[in-house]
Amino acid sequence: MSKVEEFEELRPLLFSIAYRILGSVGEAEDAVQESWLRFDASPARPASLKAFLSATVTRIAIDVLRSARVRREQYVGPWFPEPLLSDPYEDPARAAELADSVSVAALLLLERLSPLERSVFVLREVFAFGFDEIAAAVGRSEAACRQLLVRGRRHMRDGRPRFEADRQERQELAARFFDALREGDVNGLQDLLAADVSMVGDGGGKAPQLAKAVSGAGKVARLLASVFPLMARIDVTFVEAEVNGQPGAVFRDRDGLVLHTLVLEVLHGRIQTIRTVINPDKLGHLGPVADAFAVAREVKQARRHTN
Repeated sequence: MSKVEEFEELRPLLFSIAYRILGSVGEAEDAVQESWLRFDASPARPASLKAFLSATVTRIAIDVLRSARVRREQYVGPWFPEPLLSDPYEDPARAAELADSVSVAALLLLERLSPLERSVFVLREVFAFGFDEIAAAVGRSEAACRQLLVRGRRHMRDGRPRFEADRQERQELAARFFDALREGDVNGLQDLLAADVSMVGDGGGKAPQLAKAVSGAGKVARLLASVFPLMARIDVTFVEAEVNGQPGAVFRDRDGLVLHTLVLEVLHGRIQTIRTVINPDKLGHLGPVADAFAVAREVKQARRHTN
């Protein structure tokens, strides 16, 4: 194979590594492209191309994450990872680890780890790299990497329980949720929500939100039931989709432009968390982005006409 063909064969893996380290589709794609440039410029042929490129994209991602940490500390409101509709890398032997590690909840927990801890955790726990490969990737000894992994595991374990809902249960619950959402059915929505459910949005200060944060089944159900029928009235539509491996949807305005994403986190047979991403900077990879402020103004007008 040519250099290009060899690289393209590994591109899905490289993107998946970079995305889990960075939580950003755009930054992950840039890291993969930079990996290609370094590989293309290298005259030497590595003994293991997979190991070489994985190490290269990891080192690039670590550098990007270190600078991104400063921006995220200054971020307006809650920070969520950029929504990912499909993970390009597949490995049947690691399917559970791959799916769990890309969830929004897992990526938010990974934010608690240092860049090195995060990278070691991703390479070992998600992709099952050997410690010799991990050490080469992060520039630390194997013993140091083992210690980094221990700390990373502790942070991840202490942060949350593993989700118990299987895929079919999540899909059935999500289908009922979106049916109730379309109907503006407060009781139907409330029946699906955990008592302490929270709804949180990431607008980054660049788009209006339903609310900065709302908690409690009654409050969340009433908010959803009051807003989404009004959005439907101005021709906002949504298509159910997996978002970061969890049930969710992509919302669009009347012109088909991306308005926001919504993802449901299910635990113990109830919806525990609802997260929306409406920051336009995080939606461009899904297609042309809508003017959320214009949509919000239309919703207000529709509400006045209803009242």
